[in-house]
Amino acid sequence: MPSAEDSSVHQERSVVRPTHQDEIAAAGSELIGGRSGRWTRLGSTALTPVGAVALVAIGMFALGMVQKLPCYNWAWFRGAGSQYTHACYSDIPHLYAGRGFAEGLVPYFDRLPGDMQFLEYPVLTGVFMQIAAWLTPGGSIQQQEQAYWLVNAGMLMICTAVIAVCVARTNRRRPWDGLLMALAPAFALTATINWDLLAVALTAAAMLMWSRSRILAFGILIGLATAAKLYPVFLLGPVFVLCWRAGKWREFGVATLGAAASWLVVNLPVMVFAPEGWKKFYTFSQERSIDFGSFWLVITQRTGKAIDVSTVNTVSTLATIALCAVIGALTLTAPRRPRFAQLAFLVVAVFILVNKVYSPQYVLWLIPLAALARPRWRDFLIWQACEVMYFLGIWMYLAYTTSGDKHQGLPTEGYQLAIVLHLLGTLYLCAVVVRDILMPERDVVRRDGSDDPSGGVLDGADDVFVLGRAAGHPPRRVALAETGPRVEWGTAGTPAAD
Repeated sequence: MPSAEDSSVHQERSVVRPTHQDEIAAAGSELIGGRSGRWTRLGSTALTPVGAVALVAIGMFALGMVQKLPCYNWAWFRGAGSQYTHACYSDIPHLYAGRGFAEGLVPYFDRLPGDMQFLEYPVLTGVFMQIAAWLTPGGSIQQQEQAYWLVNAGMLMICTAVIAVCVARTNRRRPWDGLLMALAPAFALTATINWDLLAVALTAAAMLMWSRSRILAFGILIGLATAAKLYPVFLLGPVFVLCWRAGKWREFGVATLGAAASWLVVNLPVMVFAPEGWKKFYTFSQERSIDFGSFWLVITQRTGKAIDVSTVNTVSTLATIALCAVIGALTLTAPRRPRFAQLAFLVVAVFILVNKVYSPQYVLWLIPLAALARPRWRDFLIWQACEVMYFLGIWMYLAYTTSGDKHQGLPTEGYQLAIVLHLLGTLYLCAVVVRDILMPERDVVRRDGSDDPSGGVLDGADDVFVLGRAAGHPPRRVALAETGPRVEWGTAGTPAAD
Protein backbone atom coordinates (compact mmCIF):
# COMPACT_ATOMS: atom_id res chain seq x y z
CA MET A 1 0.00 0.00 0.00
CA PRO A 2 1.47 3.41 -0.94
CA SER A 3 2.15 5.84 1.84
CA ALA A 4 0.24 9.08 2.29
CA GLU A 5 3.29 10.92 1.07
CA ASP A 6 3.45 8.84 -2.10
CA SER A 7 -0.25 9.44 -2.72
CA SER A 8 0.12 13.18 -2.33
CA VAL A 9 3.07 13.22 -4.74
CA HIS A 10 1.08 11.20 -7.28
CA GLN A 11 -1.91 13.52 -6.89
CA GLU A 12 0.29 16.59 -7.30
CA ARG A 13 1.84 15.20 -10.48
CA SER A 14 -1.58 14.55 -11.96
CA VAL A 15 -2.42 18.26 -11.85
CA VAL A 16 -1.98 19.92 -15.24
CA ARG A 17 0.36 22.89 -15.05
CA PRO A 18 -0.54 25.55 -17.65
CA THR A 19 2.99 26.95 -17.47
CA HIS A 20 4.20 23.72 -19.08
CA GLN A 21 1.66 23.91 -21.91
CA ASP A 22 0.83 27.58 -22.49
CA GLU A 23 3.53 30.01 -23.56
CA ILE A 24 1.68 33.05 -22.21
CA ALA A 25 1.12 31.35 -18.85
CA ALA A 26 4.81 30.43 -18.78
CA ALA A 27 5.83 34.03 -19.48
CA GLY A 28 3.43 35.38 -16.86
CA SER A 29 4.69 32.90 -14.27
CA GLU A 30 8.00 34.78 -14.12
CA LEU A 31 6.23 37.18 -11.75
CA ILE A 32 5.92 34.39 -9.17
CA GLY A 33 9.28 32.76 -9.70
CA GLY A 34 9.01 30.99 -13.04
CA ARG A 35 7.40 27.73 -14.04
CA SER A 36 8.19 26.05 -10.76
CA GLY A 37 6.59 28.94 -8.90
CA ARG A 38 8.93 29.47 -5.97
CA TRP A 39 6.38 31.86 -4.43
CA THR A 40 3.56 29.31 -4.56
CA ARG A 41 5.07 27.28 -1.72
CA LEU A 42 5.49 28.65 1.74
CA GLY A 43 6.76 25.64 3.65
CA SER A 44 4.12 23.65 5.42
CA THR A 45 1.56 26.43 4.96
CA ALA A 46 1.65 26.23 1.16
CA LEU A 47 -1.57 27.28 -0.52
CA THR A 48 -3.44 24.77 -2.60
CA PRO A 49 -4.12 25.78 -6.21
CA VAL A 50 -7.79 26.34 -5.35
CA GLY A 51 -6.88 28.57 -2.40
CA ALA A 52 -4.43 30.54 -4.53
CA VAL A 53 -7.06 31.09 -7.23
CA ALA A 54 -9.59 32.27 -4.65
CA LEU A 55 -7.13 34.73 -3.12
CA VAL A 56 -6.22 36.14 -6.51
CA ALA A 57 -9.90 36.54 -7.38
CA ILE A 58 -10.59 38.40 -4.13
CA GLY A 59 -7.55 40.61 -4.73
CA MET A 60 -8.72 41.50 -8.23
CA PHE A 61 -12.21 42.19 -6.91
CA ALA A 62 -10.69 44.57 -4.36
CA LEU A 63 -8.81 46.35 -7.15
CA GLY A 64 -12.12 46.73 -8.94
CA MET A 65 -13.53 48.38 -5.82
CA VAL A 66 -10.58 50.77 -5.77
CA GLN A 67 -11.35 51.66 -9.38
CA LYS A 68 -14.81 52.81 -8.20
CA LEU A 69 -13.40 55.17 -5.53
CA PRO A 70 -13.88 58.40 -7.52
CA CYS A 71 -17.57 57.58 -7.82
CA TYR A 72 -17.86 56.40 -4.21
CA ASN A 73 -16.34 59.63 -2.91
CA TRP A 74 -18.24 62.11 -5.04
CA ALA A 75 -18.99 61.32 -8.71
CA TRP A 76 -22.19 59.35 -8.04
CA PHE A 77 -23.64 62.38 -6.31
CA ARG A 78 -22.58 65.28 -8.59
CA GLY A 79 -24.43 64.81 -11.83
CA ALA A 80 -24.20 62.10 -14.44
CA GLY A 81 -21.09 63.13 -16.36
CA SER A 82 -18.39 62.58 -13.74
CA GLN A 83 -19.24 58.93 -13.10
CA TYR A 84 -18.88 58.29 -16.82
CA THR A 85 -15.62 60.17 -17.36
CA HIS A 86 -14.13 58.18 -14.44
CA ALA A 87 -15.64 54.93 -15.80
CA CYS A 88 -16.90 53.99 -12.35
CA TYR A 89 -20.68 53.89 -12.80
CA SER A 90 -22.75 51.40 -10.78
CA ASP A 91 -26.49 50.75 -10.64
CA ILE A 92 -26.28 49.79 -6.98
CA PRO A 93 -26.22 53.19 -5.20
CA HIS A 94 -28.72 54.75 -7.61
CA LEU A 95 -31.29 52.00 -7.21
CA TYR A 96 -31.11 52.17 -3.43
CA ALA A 97 -33.28 55.27 -3.55
CA GLY A 98 -34.74 54.69 -7.00
CA ARG A 99 -36.34 51.35 -6.07
CA GLY A 100 -37.64 52.31 -2.66
CA PHE A 101 -35.07 50.64 -0.39
CA ALA A 102 -34.24 53.98 1.24
CA GLU A 103 -37.92 54.39 2.19
CA GLY A 104 -38.23 50.83 3.49
CA LEU A 105 -40.54 49.66 0.67
CA VAL A 106 -40.78 45.91 0.17
CA PRO A 107 -39.81 44.71 -3.32
CA TYR A 108 -42.66 43.34 -5.46
CA PHE A 109 -45.27 44.08 -2.80
CA ASP A 110 -45.05 47.88 -2.52
CA ARG A 111 -45.73 50.06 -5.54
CA LEU A 112 -42.95 52.50 -6.43
CA PRO A 113 -43.46 56.12 -7.38
CA GLY A 114 -42.62 57.07 -10.95
CA ASP A 115 -42.60 55.11 -14.21
CA MET A 116 -41.06 51.90 -12.76
CA GLN A 117 -43.88 50.78 -10.50
CA PHE A 118 -42.20 47.60 -9.21
CA LEU A 119 -38.69 46.20 -8.93
CA GLU A 120 -37.65 44.90 -12.36
CA TYR A 121 -35.33 42.11 -11.17
CA PRO A 122 -36.00 38.39 -10.62
CA VAL A 123 -37.09 37.36 -7.15
CA LEU A 124 -33.82 35.97 -5.77
CA THR A 125 -31.93 39.08 -6.87
CA GLY A 126 -34.61 41.15 -5.17
CA VAL A 127 -34.06 39.18 -1.96
CA PHE A 128 -30.31 39.81 -2.25
CA MET A 129 -30.94 43.55 -2.67
CA GLN A 130 -33.33 43.59 0.28
CA ILE A 131 -30.88 41.81 2.59
CA ALA A 132 -28.23 44.38 1.70
CA ALA A 133 -30.74 47.16 2.47
CA TRP A 134 -31.42 45.66 5.90
CA LEU A 135 -27.68 45.70 6.60
CA THR A 136 -27.27 49.31 5.51
CA PRO A 137 -26.92 51.76 8.42
CA GLY A 138 -28.72 55.10 8.60
CA GLY A 139 -27.43 58.60 7.94
CA SER A 140 -27.83 61.06 5.11
CA ILE A 141 -29.04 59.68 1.80
CA GLN A 142 -25.50 59.94 0.38
CA GLN A 143 -24.07 58.04 3.34
CA GLN A 144 -26.75 55.38 2.98
CA GLU A 145 -26.06 54.96 -0.73
CA GLN A 146 -22.34 54.67 -0.06
CA ALA A 147 -22.96 52.13 2.69
CA TYR A 148 -25.41 50.22 0.50
CA TRP A 149 -22.79 49.89 -2.22
CA LEU A 150 -20.21 48.74 0.32
CA VAL A 151 -22.55 46.13 1.80
CA ASN A 152 -23.42 44.83 -1.65
CA ALA A 153 -19.73 44.81 -2.60
CA GLY A 154 -18.98 42.67 0.46
CA MET A 155 -21.73 40.22 -0.45
CA LEU A 156 -20.62 40.16 -4.08
CA MET A 157 -17.04 39.51 -2.95
CA ILE A 158 -18.32 36.35 -1.26
CA CYS A 159 -19.94 35.40 -4.57
CA THR A 160 -16.60 36.01 -6.29
CA ALA A 161 -14.83 33.65 -3.90
CA VAL A 162 -17.50 31.01 -4.53
CA ILE A 163 -17.09 31.40 -8.30
CA ALA A 164 -13.30 31.12 -8.07
CA VAL A 165 -13.42 27.97 -5.92
CA CYS A 166 -16.05 26.32 -8.11
CA VAL A 167 -14.25 27.08 -11.38
CA ALA A 168 -10.93 25.86 -9.95
CA ARG A 169 -12.50 22.62 -8.67
CA THR A 170 -14.76 21.79 -11.63
CA ASN A 171 -11.96 20.11 -13.56
CA ARG A 172 -9.99 18.23 -10.90
CA ARG A 173 -6.80 18.03 -12.94
CA ARG A 174 -6.85 21.66 -14.10
CA PRO A 175 -7.38 23.85 -11.01
CA TRP A 176 -5.04 26.53 -12.35
CA ASP A 177 -7.50 27.28 -15.15
CA GLY A 178 -9.41 29.17 -12.49
CA LEU A 179 -6.78 31.91 -12.80
CA LEU A 180 -8.35 32.84 -16.13
CA MET A 181 -11.46 33.87 -14.26
CA ALA A 182 -9.61 35.28 -11.26
CA LEU A 183 -7.33 37.53 -13.34
CA ALA A 184 -9.90 38.57 -15.95
CA PRO A 185 -9.75 42.39 -16.07
CA ALA A 186 -13.35 42.66 -17.28
CA PHE A 187 -14.45 40.70 -14.21
CA ALA A 188 -12.84 43.18 -11.82
CA LEU A 189 -14.13 46.21 -13.73
CA THR A 190 -17.76 45.07 -13.95
CA ALA A 191 -18.21 43.06 -10.74
CA THR A 192 -20.00 45.81 -8.79
CA ILE A 193 -21.99 47.43 -11.60
CA ASN A 194 -25.03 45.28 -10.81
CA TRP A 195 -26.03 42.12 -8.96
CA ASP A 196 -25.16 39.58 -11.69
CA LEU A 197 -22.53 37.80 -9.59
CA LEU A 198 -25.24 36.13 -7.50
CA ALA A 199 -26.52 34.22 -10.53
CA VAL A 200 -22.97 33.62 -11.77
CA ALA A 201 -21.98 32.09 -8.40
CA LEU A 202 -25.01 29.78 -8.36
CA THR A 203 -24.30 28.75 -11.95
CA ALA A 204 -20.64 28.04 -11.17
CA ALA A 205 -21.70 25.93 -8.20
CA ALA A 206 -24.13 24.07 -10.45
CA MET A 207 -21.33 23.34 -12.93
CA LEU A 208 -19.24 21.96 -10.07
CA MET A 209 -22.09 19.71 -8.95
CA TRP A 210 -22.54 18.42 -12.50
CA SER A 211 -18.84 17.61 -12.72
CA ARG A 212 -19.23 15.51 -9.55
CA SER A 213 -22.28 13.66 -10.99
CA ARG A 214 -24.58 15.23 -8.39
CA ILE A 215 -27.43 15.66 -10.82
CA LEU A 216 -30.17 16.77 -8.43
CA ALA A 217 -27.90 19.36 -6.79
CA PHE A 218 -27.05 20.66 -10.26
CA GLY A 219 -30.72 21.03 -11.12
CA ILE A 220 -31.57 22.75 -7.84
CA LEU A 221 -28.74 25.26 -8.27
CA ILE A 222 -29.70 25.97 -11.89
CA GLY A 223 -33.24 26.67 -10.71
CA LEU A 224 -31.98 29.04 -8.02
CA ALA A 225 -29.67 30.74 -10.50
CA THR A 226 -32.58 31.22 -12.89
CA ALA A 227 -34.53 32.77 -10.03
CA ALA A 228 -31.72 35.35 -9.85
CA LYS A 229 -31.14 35.88 -13.61
CA LEU A 230 -32.72 34.34 -16.69
CA TYR A 231 -29.64 33.09 -18.56
CA PRO A 232 -28.77 29.99 -16.40
CA VAL A 233 -31.86 28.14 -17.65
CA PHE A 234 -30.20 27.94 -21.06
CA LEU A 235 -27.68 25.45 -19.63
CA LEU A 236 -30.44 22.84 -19.63
CA GLY A 237 -30.26 22.91 -23.44
CA PRO A 238 -26.70 21.52 -23.58
CA VAL A 239 -27.64 18.98 -20.91
CA PHE A 240 -30.53 17.86 -23.10
CA VAL A 241 -28.52 17.28 -26.30
CA LEU A 242 -25.54 15.76 -24.49
CA CYS A 243 -27.79 13.37 -22.58
CA TRP A 244 -29.57 12.58 -25.86
CA ARG A 245 -26.27 11.60 -27.48
CA ALA A 246 -25.20 9.60 -24.42
CA GLY A 247 -28.63 8.13 -23.67
CA LYS A 248 -28.73 9.67 -20.19
CA TRP A 249 -32.43 10.51 -20.16
CA ARG A 250 -32.91 9.81 -16.46
CA GLU A 251 -30.17 12.26 -15.56
CA PHE A 252 -31.69 14.96 -17.76
CA GLY A 253 -35.09 14.40 -16.17
CA VAL A 254 -33.71 14.67 -12.64
CA ALA A 255 -31.83 17.87 -13.49
CA THR A 256 -34.87 19.46 -15.13
CA LEU A 257 -37.24 18.55 -12.32
CA GLY A 258 -34.77 19.81 -9.72
CA ALA A 259 -34.44 23.12 -11.56
CA ALA A 260 -38.20 23.56 -11.91
CA ALA A 261 -38.82 22.69 -8.26
CA SER A 262 -36.23 25.08 -6.81
CA TRP A 263 -37.33 27.89 -9.14
CA LEU A 264 -40.94 27.41 -8.01
CA VAL A 265 -40.02 27.33 -4.32
CA VAL A 266 -38.42 30.77 -4.66
CA ASN A 267 -40.97 32.33 -7.00
CA LEU A 268 -44.29 30.82 -5.92
CA PRO A 269 -44.83 32.92 -2.75
CA VAL A 270 -44.32 36.16 -4.68
CA MET A 271 -46.35 34.86 -7.64
CA VAL A 272 -49.29 34.16 -5.34
CA PHE A 273 -49.19 37.16 -3.00
CA ALA A 274 -47.74 39.85 -5.29
CA PRO A 275 -48.45 38.74 -8.87
CA GLU A 276 -48.22 42.21 -10.38
CA GLY A 277 -44.83 42.87 -8.82
CA TRP A 278 -43.58 39.37 -9.66
CA LYS A 279 -44.29 39.64 -13.39
CA LYS A 280 -42.59 43.06 -13.71
CA PHE A 281 -39.24 41.48 -14.61
CA TYR A 282 -40.82 39.57 -17.49
CA THR A 283 -42.96 42.43 -18.79
CA PHE A 284 -40.01 44.83 -18.52
CA SER A 285 -37.82 42.41 -20.48
CA GLN A 286 -40.42 42.33 -23.24
CA GLU A 287 -41.14 46.07 -23.29
CA ARG A 288 -37.56 47.23 -22.96
CA SER A 289 -36.36 49.07 -26.04
CA ILE A 290 -33.08 48.53 -27.91
CA ASP A 291 -30.29 49.42 -25.53
CA PHE A 292 -26.54 49.74 -25.14
CA GLY A 293 -24.04 47.23 -26.47
CA SER A 294 -26.23 45.39 -28.98
CA PHE A 295 -25.86 45.20 -32.74
CA TRP A 296 -29.49 46.38 -32.88
CA LEU A 297 -28.33 49.75 -31.53
CA VAL A 298 -25.68 50.00 -34.24
CA ILE A 299 -28.32 49.31 -36.90
CA THR A 300 -30.73 51.95 -35.60
CA GLN A 301 -27.99 54.55 -35.17
CA ARG A 302 -26.51 53.91 -38.62
CA THR A 303 -29.84 53.89 -40.45
CA GLY A 304 -31.53 56.55 -38.34
CA LYS A 305 -34.68 54.42 -38.29
CA ALA A 306 -36.32 52.98 -35.19
CA ILE A 307 -37.19 49.28 -35.05
CA ASP A 308 -40.38 48.21 -33.32
CA VAL A 309 -39.69 46.44 -30.03
CA SER A 310 -42.03 43.57 -30.86
CA THR A 311 -40.11 42.99 -34.09
CA VAL A 312 -36.82 42.92 -32.22
CA ASN A 313 -38.24 40.50 -29.65
CA THR A 314 -39.51 38.16 -32.36
CA VAL A 315 -36.33 38.22 -34.42
CA SER A 316 -34.11 37.80 -31.35
CA THR A 317 -36.16 34.86 -30.11
CA LEU A 318 -36.18 33.14 -33.49
CA ALA A 319 -32.44 33.76 -33.95
CA THR A 320 -31.72 32.31 -30.51
CA ILE A 321 -33.80 29.22 -31.25
CA ALA A 322 -32.16 28.76 -34.66
CA LEU A 323 -28.61 29.16 -33.35
CA CYS A 324 -29.28 26.83 -30.43
CA ALA A 325 -30.62 24.30 -32.95
CA VAL A 326 -27.34 24.65 -34.85
CA ILE A 327 -25.44 24.02 -31.62
CA GLY A 328 -27.62 20.96 -31.03
CA ALA A 329 -26.87 19.67 -34.52
CA LEU A 330 -23.18 20.30 -33.92
CA THR A 331 -23.40 18.26 -30.72
CA LEU A 332 -24.96 15.28 -32.44
CA THR A 333 -22.64 15.31 -35.47
CA ALA A 334 -19.28 16.18 -33.89
CA PRO A 335 -16.60 13.47 -34.15
CA ARG A 336 -16.48 13.33 -30.35
CA ARG A 337 -19.21 14.37 -27.96
CA PRO A 338 -18.51 18.03 -27.05
CA ARG A 339 -17.65 18.92 -23.50
CA PHE A 340 -20.45 20.37 -21.37
CA ALA A 341 -18.53 23.59 -20.66
CA GLN A 342 -18.05 24.19 -24.38
CA LEU A 343 -21.76 24.01 -25.11
CA ALA A 344 -22.66 26.02 -22.00
CA PHE A 345 -20.42 28.84 -23.19
CA LEU A 346 -21.84 28.76 -26.71
CA VAL A 347 -25.53 28.88 -25.75
CA VAL A 348 -25.06 31.73 -23.27
CA ALA A 349 -22.95 33.64 -25.81
CA VAL A 350 -25.67 33.17 -28.44
CA PHE A 351 -28.30 34.50 -26.05
CA ILE A 352 -26.22 37.60 -25.36
CA LEU A 353 -25.13 38.26 -28.95
CA VAL A 354 -28.64 38.39 -30.43
CA ASN A 355 -30.21 40.19 -27.48
CA LYS A 356 -31.45 43.77 -27.76
CA VAL A 357 -29.14 44.79 -24.92
CA TYR A 358 -25.56 43.73 -24.14
CA SER A 359 -24.78 45.48 -20.87
CA PRO A 360 -21.08 45.65 -19.89
CA GLN A 361 -21.64 43.40 -16.86
CA TYR A 362 -23.02 40.60 -19.04
CA VAL A 363 -19.41 39.56 -19.62
CA LEU A 364 -19.55 38.17 -16.07
CA TRP A 365 -21.90 35.46 -17.31
CA LEU A 366 -19.34 34.25 -19.83
CA ILE A 367 -16.02 34.50 -17.99
CA PRO A 368 -16.31 31.35 -15.80
CA LEU A 369 -17.72 29.38 -18.74
CA ALA A 370 -14.94 30.59 -21.03
CA ALA A 371 -12.29 29.55 -18.50
CA LEU A 372 -13.69 25.99 -18.62
CA ALA A 373 -14.52 25.89 -22.32
CA ARG A 374 -11.27 27.25 -23.75
CA PRO A 375 -8.52 27.42 -21.07
CA ARG A 376 -5.98 29.04 -23.36
CA TRP A 377 -4.50 32.38 -22.29
CA ARG A 378 -3.97 33.84 -25.76
CA ASP A 379 -7.59 33.48 -26.86
CA PHE A 380 -8.92 34.48 -23.47
CA LEU A 381 -6.84 37.68 -23.35
CA ILE A 382 -7.79 38.66 -26.91
CA TRP A 383 -11.44 38.46 -25.86
CA GLN A 384 -10.79 40.30 -22.61
CA ALA A 385 -8.98 43.11 -24.44
CA CYS A 386 -12.09 43.61 -26.57
CA GLU A 387 -14.29 43.68 -23.48
CA VAL A 388 -12.08 46.21 -21.68
CA MET A 389 -12.15 48.45 -24.74
CA TYR A 390 -15.94 48.24 -24.73
CA PHE A 391 -16.07 48.95 -21.00
CA LEU A 392 -14.19 52.19 -21.59
CA GLY A 393 -16.15 52.91 -24.76
CA ILE A 394 -19.62 52.85 -23.24
CA TRP A 395 -18.70 55.21 -20.41
CA MET A 396 -16.89 57.62 -22.73
CA TYR A 397 -19.93 57.57 -25.03
CA LEU A 398 -22.26 58.35 -22.13
CA ALA A 399 -19.88 61.11 -21.07
CA TYR A 400 -20.16 62.50 -24.60
CA THR A 401 -23.98 62.39 -24.60
CA THR A 402 -24.18 64.12 -21.20
CA SER A 403 -21.54 66.77 -21.82
CA GLY A 404 -23.79 69.06 -23.86
CA ASP A 405 -21.98 71.47 -26.14
CA LYS A 406 -18.59 70.51 -24.67
CA HIS A 407 -18.61 67.20 -26.60
CA GLN A 408 -16.25 65.51 -24.15
CA GLY A 409 -15.92 61.79 -24.64
CA LEU A 410 -16.48 59.28 -27.43
CA PRO A 411 -18.81 60.27 -30.30
CA THR A 412 -21.45 57.96 -31.69
CA GLU A 413 -19.24 56.52 -34.44
CA GLY A 414 -16.54 55.66 -31.93
CA TYR A 415 -19.06 53.93 -29.68
CA GLN A 416 -20.38 51.92 -32.61
CA LEU A 417 -16.83 50.75 -33.27
CA ALA A 418 -16.53 49.73 -29.59
CA ILE A 419 -19.76 47.70 -29.89
CA VAL A 420 -18.53 45.94 -33.02
CA LEU A 421 -15.20 45.24 -31.32
CA HIS A 422 -16.69 43.53 -28.29
CA LEU A 423 -19.17 41.57 -30.43
CA LEU A 424 -16.29 40.39 -32.61
CA GLY A 425 -14.28 39.44 -29.52
CA THR A 426 -17.10 37.21 -28.28
CA LEU A 427 -17.60 35.75 -31.76
CA TYR A 428 -13.89 35.01 -31.97
CA LEU A 429 -13.97 32.99 -28.78
CA CYS A 430 -17.11 31.19 -29.99
CA ALA A 431 -15.32 30.32 -33.24
CA VAL A 432 -12.35 28.88 -31.37
CA VAL A 433 -14.64 26.76 -29.19
CA VAL A 434 -16.51 25.48 -32.27
CA ARG A 435 -13.19 24.63 -33.90
CA ASP A 436 -12.24 22.61 -30.80
CA ILE A 437 -15.51 20.72 -31.08
CA LEU A 438 -14.99 19.94 -34.76
CA MET A 439 -11.28 19.21 -34.25
CA PRO A 440 -11.07 17.71 -30.74
CA GLU A 441 -7.33 17.20 -31.11
CA ARG A 442 -7.03 21.02 -30.83
CA ASP A 443 -8.86 21.03 -27.47
CA VAL A 444 -6.25 21.68 -24.76
CA VAL A 445 -8.37 19.88 -22.15
CA ARG A 446 -8.31 16.67 -24.18
CA ARG A 447 -4.61 16.61 -24.95
CA ASP A 448 -3.96 14.11 -22.17
CA GLY A 449 -6.61 11.70 -23.49
CA SER A 450 -9.41 12.96 -21.27
CA ASP A 451 -13.00 12.94 -22.49
CA ASP A 452 -15.00 15.51 -20.50
CA PRO A 453 -13.41 15.89 -17.04
CA SER A 454 -16.09 18.35 -15.96
CA GLY A 455 -18.88 16.35 -17.58
CA GLY A 456 -19.87 14.19 -14.62
CA VAL A 457 -22.00 11.29 -15.81
CA LEU A 458 -21.11 12.16 -19.39
CA ASP A 459 -17.37 11.75 -18.89
CA GLY A 460 -16.31 8.65 -20.82
CA ALA A 461 -19.90 7.59 -21.45
CA ASP A 462 -20.81 5.63 -24.58
CA ASP A 463 -22.57 7.38 -27.45
CA VAL A 464 -25.97 5.90 -28.25
CA PHE A 465 -27.27 8.45 -30.76
CA VAL A 466 -25.18 10.33 -33.31
CA LEU A 467 -25.77 11.84 -36.74
CA GLY A 468 -23.77 12.59 -39.86
CA ARG A 469 -20.13 11.62 -40.02
CA ALA A 470 -20.15 10.72 -36.33
CA ALA A 471 -22.60 7.92 -37.16
CA GLY A 472 -19.92 6.25 -39.25
CA HIS A 473 -17.96 5.38 -36.15
CA PRO A 474 -19.29 2.85 -33.65
CA PRO A 475 -20.07 4.22 -30.18
CA ARG A 476 -17.07 3.81 -27.97
CA ARG A 477 -15.88 4.72 -24.53
CA VAL A 478 -12.93 7.08 -24.61
CA ALA A 479 -9.86 5.62 -22.95
CA LEU A 480 -8.69 8.15 -20.38
CA ALA A 481 -4.99 8.74 -19.93
CA GLU A 482 -3.64 7.93 -16.54
CA THR A 483 -0.44 8.76 -14.77
CA GLY A 484 1.56 6.55 -12.51
CA PRO A 485 1.37 2.77 -12.12
CA ARG A 486 -1.87 1.01 -12.99
CA VAL A 487 -3.12 -2.43 -12.09
CA GLU A 488 -4.39 -4.48 -15.03
CA TRP A 489 -7.12 -6.90 -14.00
CA GLY A 490 -7.33 -10.09 -16.03
CA THR A 491 -8.07 -13.78 -15.62
CA ALA A 492 -6.36 -15.69 -12.91
CA GLY A 493 -2.95 -16.92 -13.85
CA THR A 494 -2.73 -14.68 -16.91
CA PRO A 495 -0.17 -11.93 -16.62
CA ALA A 496 -1.34 -8.49 -17.65
CA ALA A 497 0.14 -7.18 -20.85
CA ASP A 498 2.45 -4.19 -20.56
